[in-house]
Amino acid sequence: MEHDVAKAPRLTESASAVFAVLAGAGSATRPQLASLAGLSKPTVSSAVAELEGARLAACSGTSSSGTGRSAAVYGLGPAAGAVLAVDLGPALTRVRGCALDGSLLTQATGSRAEAADVVREALFALPADAPLRTVVVAVGDVTAREKEGAGMRPATAKAGPVFDAMAVALPSGVPLHLENNVNCAALAELHEGAARGHHTFGYLRIGVGIGLGIVIGGQVLRGANGAAGELARLPYPWDDGSEPRQEALEEYIGARSLLRRAAEAWQGTDGPCPRTAEQLFALAAEGRAPARAVVGRHATDVGRLTAAVTAVLDPGLIVLGGSTGADPQLLPGVRAELDRLSWPTEVVSSTVGELGTVVGASRLAVARGVQTVTEPARAKD
Repeated sequence: MEHDVAKAPRLTESASAVFAVLAGAGSATRPQLASLAGLSKPTVSSAVAELEGARLAACSGTSSSGTGRSAAVYGLGPAAGAVLAVDLGPALTRVRGCALDGSLLTQATGSRAEAADVVREALFALPADAPLRTVVVAVGDVTAREKEGAGMRPATAKAGPVFDAMAVALPSGVPLHLENNVNCAALAELHEGAARGHHTFGYLRIGVGIGLGIVIGGQVLRGANGAAGELARLPYPWDDGSEPRQEALEEYIGARSLLRRAAEAWQGTDGPCPRTAEQLFALAAEGRAPARAVVGRHATDVGRLTAAVTAVLDPGLIVLGGSTGADPQLLPGVRAELDRLSWPTEVVSSTVGELGTVVGASRLAVARGVQTVTEPARAKD
């Protein structure tokens, strides 16, 4: 189903402000909108009328106060539109469609190879009359613009082919934003996960690869080249007679090397050797000695990487995520090594889990979708 990519109507500045407040609140009465927007009641009444006329807001019911009076409750209208968030993960593609108030409209999941079909499935399930405001795609790569005026692209070949295969499913003309997947997961932890209440922290993802989402003052730090937190580029090994190799640290600490070390440590009397990180951690949780030894060494390695992060950022909080990093069995070893090498820093496990990237991408998409409606009002002044 083809979705409109309609331009938002030109709103007055007050209508733009009320729309942004209403999108954030989900629903509100006129007095509530006046309070939240810091505008007078007559100004809000005029703004609401303007939004209703543009079908950007609609009355969704009434609310009774303690005095017995009822007030109209407003929510977003059908013309407010929808946004799409796409997580191009290493194995799975996850897609979420949301209204501009953040409510979930649809979601779909498929393999990485099926990315285009998964996007089409989610697009088809969106309300037919809802204009598509923006699309945010989370990729396991640094993102950059190809050239002045061109669209965003993965900066290396790591995510380029799957992005190209997925992009053919998107409607032409829709605003498209790419974001690093670890940064998206960090946003999810900030708003809905283990970092709630913290404005500065590091989200350290350990899995097949490694990466760091840096949040300072409630904002993701991307860096001059969009490459802040690319821990795979840390020089490793760094010792006499050892020449650092590009991404050697990621190769050493990633899940593939973890399983290789498990295979090297496994004895014939230990039973079947784990073939996945999940199996390895499950055996460690059961108390199997070889699995516990390998997981313990992994915790020490992650602790050393965490010490490097704290030496540069002093974030106060590190959230461990990823397919191996999020396992709570790592916490004691990570904390012990961090205490040995650095200063006191809280370390906790992720609470948003494997959906963190698409959840964070959805939040970013909603924020950008609201901007497409409200920014024209500021641009004309």
